[in-house]
Amino acid sequence: MKTRIISAAVAFVVALVVLILHDTIIFDIAIALVSAGAVFELLRAASCMKFAAPSAISIGYAFLYLFMNFADNSAVWHYGLKGVLAIGLALCFFRMHSEMNFYHVSFMTASALLVPAALATLVNMNNMEFGIFLVVLTLCYAWLADSGAYFAGTFLGKHKLCPTISPKKTVEGVAGGAVTNAVLGLILCFIYDKVINDGAVDFNYLMVILVGLISAIVGLAGDLSASLIKRQCGIKDYGNIMPGHGGVMDRFDSVLFVAPFMYFVVTAGLLF
Repeated sequence: MKTRIISAAVAFVVALVVLILHDTIIFDIAIALVSAGAVFELLRAASCMKFAAPSAISIGYAFLYLFMNFADNSAVWHYGLKGVLAIGLALCFFRMHSEMNFYHVSFMTASALLVPAALATLVNMNNMEFGIFLVVLTLCYAWLADSGAYFAGTFLGKHKLCPTISPKKTVEGVAGGAVTNAVLGLILCFIYDKVINDGAVDFNYLMVILVGLISAIVGLAGDLSASLIKRQCGIKDYGNIMPGHGGVMDRFDSVLFVAPFMYFVVTAGLLF
């Protein structure tokens, strides 16, 4: 328990510093490192890291993708980087086809494309009006629903949700996580609107509640997807970068699903 508390405290301080420096390159570097770390852990779990060259290409893509919006003609650079990924993995497949099969190439490609694309929505939201609040709200929706689900499941949980994938999750826990997000989102948005910005944000509070409820389910989908990969790969945690908590993927599995969902909600003008 002591290790978990110390690890969580260190992670909190690091996250706080990154959020304070949200308007600098530090924020983008941090998200890029998370992206590369998550892809590394996924490839290691799926036994792809034994193929050094294609793994390096996938991890490098996951890191560099987060900086493409800074380049002039960013769309061209995006397509160019995707071309490098596709050609690089194809050449590696041709050369290593006796050891490397289609499963490895497909998993590397999917991990390299999907993880940074999901995390890039945090960078995009950060660059919007009220951006840092949107980022904080997204992270709270992703992480605190799990805490609400844990307490609700501990005290009220009776019906197992999916015992073969995540034995401890219960239907009551999921409901508790959804309510936690709805209430938390409402409180955070109210304070940010009425107290910090003197009513200038104009949130749609009914939508805030609905988004909070849905984000808990979306985050659960990310959690279960990551758990399913772990079970099929025969591992307990993706890593030990946070002693007592696991690896990058163990902490950001829900974020990978909630962040794109929140980006859609914000860009569609549903939140305010």
